[in-house]
Amino acid sequence: MLTFGHNMLKSFRMNVFSVSQIRDWDAFTIAHEPIHSIDLMERASSAFVRWFCARFDDRCPVIVFCGMGNNGGDGLAISRMLLQKCYNVRTCVVKHSPKGSADFSRNLERLESLTAIEWIETAADIPTLLSPPIVIDALLGSGLSRPAEGLMAEVIQRINDAQTPVISVDIAAGLFADMPNAPSDSIIKPTHTVAFQCPKLAFFQPQCAEFVGEWDIVSIGLSEKYELQTPTSYFYTDAAIIEPFTKARKKYSHKGSFGHALLIGGSYGKIGSIVLSAKACLRSGAGLLTVQAPQCGYDIIQTSIPEAMVLPDWHWRINTAVPNIEPYSAIGIGPGMGQDPQTLLMLRELLTLLTSPIVLDADALNLLSKHPDMLTILPKNSILTPHPKELQRLLGQSWKDDYEKLTLLRDFSQKYQLIVCLKGAHTAVALPDGSIHFNSTGNPGMATGGSGDVLTGIITGLLAQGMHPTDAAVFGVFQHGKAGDRAAQKCTQPALIASDIINEMRW
Repeated sequence: MLTFGHNMLKSFRMNVFSVSQIRDWDAFTIAHEPIHSIDLMERASSAFVRWFCARFDDRCPVIVFCGMGNNGGDGLAISRMLLQKCYNVRTCVVKHSPKGSADFSRNLERLESLTAIEWIETAADIPTLLSPPIVIDALLGSGLSRPAEGLMAEVIQRINDAQTPVISVDIAAGLFADMPNAPSDSIIKPTHTVAFQCPKLAFFQPQCAEFVGEWDIVSIGLSEKYELQTPTSYFYTDAAIIEPFTKARKKYSHKGSFGHALLIGGSYGKIGSIVLSAKACLRSGAGLLTVQAPQCGYDIIQTSIPEAMVLPDWHWRINTAVPNIEPYSAIGIGPGMGQDPQTLLMLRELLTLLTSPIVLDADALNLLSKHPDMLTILPKNSILTPHPKELQRLLGQSWKDDYEKLTLLRDFSQKYQLIVCLKGAHTAVALPDGSIHFNSTGNPGMATGGSGDVLTGIITGLLAQGMHPTDAAVFGVFQHGKAGDRAAQKCTQPALIASDIINEMRW
């Protein structure tokens, strides 16, 4: 069973901080643990090395490229630790500044006692990467405030041209952590980024994908007190969110204990959409489910989902009738529904009757886009699940970059007091309080027809069982992606279809 009632989400999430907040987090930890900054750098470098050694053995030649700031100091410490573990390591320092940071200089002294450092002072000094070594990028950190240029840009370009595996320390050199880069900026294109303590906002932007690669978070023991007391608008939903929602069902529970959901959708030729939603809704744990569909879908639904009840519309091809909503604890509408004028009338009248949040997807969203006055009558905390094109239509405008998209998403959610799940990699769930929650599960195999219909069914089922709308959205998105990950492991990403996601639902 799932535990419900008060919004539990606030206690189970990972913060995504800005560059200035991360800098303050380091300083707070140094002051209050207390710990010297050089020792905190040692801790961070050790965390990176543990991650690295778990994936690459000492037969792999390694080249560590360092800048002269604290990210470069991390790189020097990483070189030293890998040498001590008998790795074949070369260390190259780009002399892009007259003087290095204090902790860089301290780690430089430590490393020079073990090995020679290769200094890159001109383009001619950049090593040729003919054999495929593993490159560790410790050139520039998250505090970058201007684009990489000159010699540093040349080094970045040479590394990218070599097409060798690249692991970036905390963030790729040249990538801004929480603001857009210009298309012409020089940025490392890593195969993997190992970030310290928390992800950067850039990790969730489609336009930054080639500058992040696969990424992991390693803890470096920064202050929990700072994390708890520091406000942010961005959060990352990981596996820790599951536990507080999971609990065994009580022995004397019955189907009425777990809600009665109503799904409205389907039209001639698109009954499959509402079938997928219905199956997912039942699999999410809803005790009872009724599906309203046009008469052409009656036999299909009764045959393919015997566990569901069917409320056939009088019309053969489309949904037109406004149902009696009294028996239902939650309603989801839109999958395969179509945009017929009679369907629009049904949707408009239904919305005027509602007092509790509803889930809207697909054609319900398209009708809202064409008739935005209906947004004002949606119950507070209703859940919308658009993909980017549907969001663009809802907003009535496009965006210049992915950071502006997040701002528009947040503004829309707050203006109408709605929960918006913007589907895609790291699905972003925008809440009426102005926060945005990025998801950690899912894979490209889920970019297949019907996947969104499954999500609608899951969230509707959770809502029907009494889950708080914000929890239903964030938890539902997580579990949808998790089921998709299990499905991809079984049948591969290219072969994955929406039904596979339903078959892998379990919690």
